[in-house]
Amino acid sequence: MNQPQDPSLPVPASYEAAVSELEKLVSRMESDQLPLDELLAGYQRGQYLLDFCRERLAEVEAHLQRLDEDRSKGAKA
Repeated sequence: MNQPQDPSLPVPASYEAAVSELEKLVSRMESDQLPLDELLAGYQRGQYLLDFCRERLAEVEAHLQRLDEDRSKGAKA
């Protein structure tokens, strides 16, 4: 997992926490009330959160595939 660009920003505690933070960030960015520097920082944080979510989903998908494979092997035995 990539670390956030700003070490003072925490790694999300969970997929759900990352999605929640991302939703809030998008809402703030869409309000057109952020200065350009904050917009750039928000974009970078959003990209990090999106990558975090994608990686977590890929991990869960791989785990589910292993479970399905194990179940299929058990049914054939």
